[in-house]
Amino acid sequence: MKKVHRIAAFLLALVLLGTSFFLAAGAVPYDTYNYDYWENIVRTPAAYVPDGAISAVTLGLEKGFTNPQDICVAPNGDLYVADTGNNRIIVISGDTHQVRRIITRFDNNGSLDTFNAPAGVCVSQKEQLYVADRENRRVVVLDGDDRVVRIVQNPQSDVLGADFVFKPLKLTVDYADRIYCIAQNMFQGIMVFETDGNFSGFFGTIDVTLSLWEKFWKKVATKEERSNQTLYIATEFTGIDIDGDGFVYATNIDKAGEQGVRRLNPRGEDVIKKGRNAHLGGDLWVSNAGAYAGASQINDVVYRGHGIYSLLDRKRGRVFTYDHEGNLLYIFGGLGTQRGTFNTPTAIEQWEDGLLVLDANRGEIYKFAPTEYGTLINRAVALRHDGDESQAVALWARVLELDENNELANSGIGKAYLSSGDNVMAMKYLKIGMNRDYYSIAFKRYRSDLLRSYMGPVLTAAAAILAGWWLCRKLADSGIFQRRGGKSK
Repeated sequence: MKKVHRIAAFLLALVLLGTSFFLAAGAVPYDTYNYDYWENIVRTPAAYVPDGAISAVTLGLEKGFTNPQDICVAPNGDLYVADTGNNRIIVISGDTHQVRRIITRFDNNGSLDTFNAPAGVCVSQKEQLYVADRENRRVVVLDGDDRVVRIVQNPQSDVLGADFVFKPLKLTVDYADRIYCIAQNMFQGIMVFETDGNFSGFFGTIDVTLSLWEKFWKKVATKEERSNQTLYIATEFTGIDIDGDGFVYATNIDKAGEQGVRRLNPRGEDVIKKGRNAHLGGDLWVSNAGAYAGASQINDVVYRGHGIYSLLDRKRGRVFTYDHEGNLLYIFGGLGTQRGTFNTPTAIEQWEDGLLVLDANRGEIYKFAPTEYGTLINRAVALRHDGDESQAVALWARVLELDENNELANSGIGKAYLSSGDNVMAMKYLKIGMNRDYYSIAFKRYRSDLLRSYMGPVLTAAAAILAGWWLCRKLADSGIFQRRGGKSK
């Protein structure tokens, strides 16, 4: 039966993904949808809507952005933009949303220095600015006065090779000021630099699956050929972020479209939860024909707190948001010419209560504000993540008023009832939410409660019957019971 549903979903996807069939009431210039238990595409209200743009015009810049590659929100709320083509960093005030300063040069131990195609930007908890200065082949660390704190360049290691050229692309920093850096043509994984700037190794390497031919070639190839071959080590990472506990979120291009993000613990192990369909790669169903054929290409991630994170798909310009259990919460965005759609989306970030998407080709940052629907889901998921299922019930109930088929809302209410001990109501909502795992838990608890509730009377009755039978046997053995009119011996 599920196979039939999947085939139907695929046929429907071919139609829907090429049209605006389920455009949310004409309110937004992109499709708003999700996938149900059977992986069918279902229409949903819009979770986020366009809320303006940040550009050279709005900022009053004489020279607009040229091929910007990255954005970052500092702990104080300011926005940093890596204006790659103009070799500068633009700092935008989180209060006024105007330019705070433009960094085109900096003090490098008494000498003025400049950037050359800065591709990545990050601000640490200490308010230090980290810049992936790509064409200068270094990571530059600046203080609040634009003075060099540290420069990381020319990393040395036996595992890098003599011909390795360090070109950093994206980076993030943990609480100990360790740098996690994605470098160009670096397939072994994320490069890690300690606080002193020394390269300490690779992090989160992705193993690849070899074809039969590749396995054969690997067996017959010489040692030198294998050492020079990058096909068998890993795929490149594309985007990176870090949460408050030091877990690194890193995206990669997955040709199969099954897993476009990883959550790496301090040992570099992927500990992300993949949800019921084990899919963290954007769209489940895609067309194999047309300009946007193939799986989603996830190129950036932003961790948003309470286990929620959003992925950016450069293939079709969509934003996919997941919770800590791997459930897909909502989808928005798209490619196009209308305001609120993208041309070349390259980075995503959270700013205040909204989301920002950087478009490299247009040189603009698009702002998206949450709707009531999106806000309710975010708050309910946050409460559930923090262990307060009961407080989330009212929020999920309102979600169902806006989207009656929302399986996550039904499941959330069911979990809350389960936590409170109301197994009957839990089973009702968990069944609608197609949450088989938790439904099984609720059913087992219901069955146990049922047995306990009836066990007392049943055992009492059984004991009474047994006692009566025993008494009758005793009385019969004693000769008290005789035929009427019988004679005694």
